[in-house]
Amino acid sequence: VQLQASGGGLVQAGGSLRLSCAASVSIDSINGMAWHRRAPGKQRELVAGISSGGITNYLDSVKGRFTISRDNAKNTVYLQMNSLKPEDTAVYYCEAVVVTTTPVGEYEYWGQGTLVTVSS
Repeated sequence: VQLQASGGGLVQAGGSLRLSCAASVSIDSINGMAWHRRAPGKQRELVAGISSGGITNYLDSVKGRFTISRDNAKNTVYLQMNSLKPEDTAVYYCEAVVVTTTPVGEYEYWGQGTLVTVSS
């Protein structure tokens, strides 16, 4: 599985950006997808995730501002980011998790990062 992330950029505080993560395979075959971020000098953190059934979860600090969604027809997952704050500045990475039963296993795939910079 290859993931191509895009959509990062420079935006003023209060602005919006939409990140896209395009998968090389049908995301119907992917159990879960997520966006993570790593800010300068900080550890990577999970920002938002979405299961194959559409169940979502969010980092507390982005709840109500960010929305993760998936378009199965386009094999793409999106992260809509509104009301951006300077503390959202980070490199954002998309992740796909595939669970197999034969053999039993769980595999993680990562896209390249896309930089989001929010100016104050």
